[in-house]
Amino acid sequence: MTRIKICGLTRVQDVRLVVEHGADAIGMVFYAHSPRNVSVPQAAQLVAATPPFITTVGLFVNPFVEEVREVLRHIPLSVLQFHGEEDAAFCAQFGLPYLKVIRVKPGVDLLQCAAIYSGAQGLLLDTFVEGIHGGTGQSFDWDLIPRNLRLPMILSGGLHAENVAQAIQKVRPYAVDISSGVEISKGIKDAAKVAAFINEVKRIDLQLS
Repeated sequence: MTRIKICGLTRVQDVRLVVEHGADAIGMVFYAHSPRNVSVPQAAQLVAATPPFITTVGLFVNPFVEEVREVLRHIPLSVLQFHGEEDAAFCAQFGLPYLKVIRVKPGVDLLQCAAIYSGAQGLLLDTFVEGIHGGTGQSFDWDLIPRNLRLPMILSGGLHAENVAQAIQKVRPYAVDISSGVEISKGIKDAAKVAAFINEVKRIDLQLS
């Protein structure tokens, strides 16, 4: 079954909303330049509102080591997600499972990326947009994804209820990750869009099983 991560959460009510609809993981952005950025106290409230067995993911973009450690001192994250140019040694030093985000465009060798980040829990594939680290709402050419990727693959970038079934059918990802596709505005989730997206993932999973 395809796992579902809803990212860019900023409000306790949205954490409850996405979990009630069936999300497997929630993502919080610790990146000052993002409109979905959360403070440490804000994120602590979000994690406190998260029930057991839901994965809590912290997203960072080219952070200093101490930035990550400061978050971890206060917030019991399950997984770290690195969205910048961090190398494998940097990602692995915090003692937690990590996801490495690869921004996909023609010429990016995803098999090589999987080898370089072989210690990652998975590769999260997002759309390359110059100067923007995620949350673009744009999809990429799914034909660029090799079939023999050796790490679990999380598909992101421009997903929404109208295209997620096609995406799952085509690339069979381990998980899908969505943020802007289920929002009213940046960081504020829309209940109807969340429900439609998760229901569509479950529908296509049943059809393919």
